[in-house]
Amino acid sequence: MNTDFIELLTHSSIRIKGEVTVYCDPYRIREVTHDADIILITHSHYDHFSPEDIAKIIKTDTVLLVPSSIDEEVRRTLGKKSMVLSGDAGESFDFEYLTVKMVPAYNVNKKFHPQEAGWVGYLIEMDDKVIYIAGDTDINDDNINISCDIALVPVGGTYTMTAAEAASLVNQIGCEVAIPTHYGSVTGNEACGEEFASAVDSSIEVKIIKQY
Repeated sequence: MNTDFIELLTHSSIRIKGEVTVYCDPYRIREVTHDADIILITHSHYDHFSPEDIAKIIKTDTVLLVPSSIDEEVRRTLGKKSMVLSGDAGESFDFEYLTVKMVPAYNVNKKFHPQEAGWVGYLIEMDDKVIYIAGDTDINDDNINISCDIALVPVGGTYTMTAAEAASLVNQIGCEVAIPTHYGSVTGNEACGEEFASAVDSSIEVKIIKQY
């Protein structure tokens, strides 16, 4: 499956380029592009909600989609620079060319991303594909039931799943393509991507995207 339209910029900073350009958790953006049609934020940690990086990609009609639990913080921080939509896990939002659904993202054996915080991952349906961006999460009772074609999952450990745990998740959900994220900078080294790939079922294609 072609995934050239998906870029892992660094850490969990993702850009998806189709009829519209979608970013998720922009972080350490190098170039000022002002090309974002939609920006998805999974939660409020500095390496996922970075106003400095949002400023580099935002334009006058950009829409931000955020969990309702951080709506007030986002609006207070960004002011009137952008249109902000918020919701909770289970809610869907229809945009031109794509639909975005919020899904739960939380730890089960760590305290960094508690379920009660209401933070999320995203399912993006576009061009007849469903893309799962897991957010900062462990394997849990909610995400083992995800159905998608492409899964972007954190593998760096410490704050999220380890590479082995992330492989177990994608093996259970049975996607066509899996892409490791959340390693190589803030946490986890480059070997995490290879460790993940070696533990994923051979029926699933793993694509390791070189981060800039």
